[in-house]
Amino acid sequence: MRYFVTGATGFVGGRVTQHLMKAGHEVVALVRSPQKARHLEDAGVIIAQGDITDKETMRMPMSGADGVFHMAGWYKVGVRDKGLATGINVHGTRNVLDMMKELGIKKGVYTSSLAVFSDTGGNLVEETYRYDGQHLSEYDRTKWAAHYEIAEPMMDDGLPLVIVLPGLIYGPGDTSSVGESFRKYLQGKLPSIPKETAFCWTHIDDAAQGHLLGMEKGNPGESYIIAGSPLTVEEAFTLAETITGVKPPRIHVSPGVLKLLSKITGVIDGILPIPREYTAEGLRVVAGVTYMGSNDKAQRELGYKVRPFEEGLRETLHHEMDQLGMTHTV
Repeated sequence: MRYFVTGATGFVGGRVTQHLMKAGHEVVALVRSPQKARHLEDAGVIIAQGDITDKETMRMPMSGADGVFHMAGWYKVGVRDKGLATGINVHGTRNVLDMMKELGIKKGVYTSSLAVFSDTGGNLVEETYRYDGQHLSEYDRTKWAAHYEIAEPMMDDGLPLVIVLPGLIYGPGDTSSVGESFRKYLQGKLPSIPKETAFCWTHIDDAAQGHLLGMEKGNPGESYIIAGSPLTVEEAFTLAETITGVKPPRIHVSPGVLKLLSKITGVIDGILPIPREYTAEGLRVVAGVTYMGSNDKAQRELGYKVRPFEEGLRETLHHEMDQLGMTHTV
């Protein structure tokens, strides 16, 4: 099979691409910078220079594909420059799906996020849940718009698309703020952790598996939550200590304090340079919020499985310890 992939140089897209190649499929990856994709080319991936914000750059490389994986996205939180968010997450998604429709591609998988549900208030929601209030971040807002204003209407009009919604993705090699938090923790540089904040932690290989199952078994027009088990940040770092012996931060900040700090920094972060985790948006998204969804439908209809969080966390932390030159038990 021949698959067209966006976001192949990213964490999730790269892992999905690896699995596709191992399975013997032909993969065409759309990349903005071929130089940054040399590792993919060395692995046999066909590189096509282009950008999802420029629709016509996708026409030739997508032509003849048996399926499309659209995983490219803007996912920064707490940064000042949010100018690319709408262009990539919303307009870029429209371009990919429009081109898929024009070329008559038989099936596509689009990577949404549990962030479209915003703070679920401690509830483990299902795919039918919908949030229509104010969003906590520009990432949440633009992923919501791509999901509900672009992808779902096009599926309703007959586009053979499957939506998958991962939770908070973690795993070896993660360069996002999640991976950075684990590295700071191991080095004793993580100052604090938020109280009551919870996520459905999704191991990178489980997320990749969910995408592949979405293509193989997902019903066009359907959405599937491919998140892992719900766990608070406090619980995650308590477990991390049992794995590594490294004590987590002693300071656990309450939601009320984080919300107050968010209001204060909101006044000054347009004036003074503030680390993104301490900006108003950066604090708001961890102020006792819960991004949680049930993967029951994916398990039932796709045969989706997730590894125990302790197993995935152990692998992740041991990898990071190796990178930092720290010793650990096998």
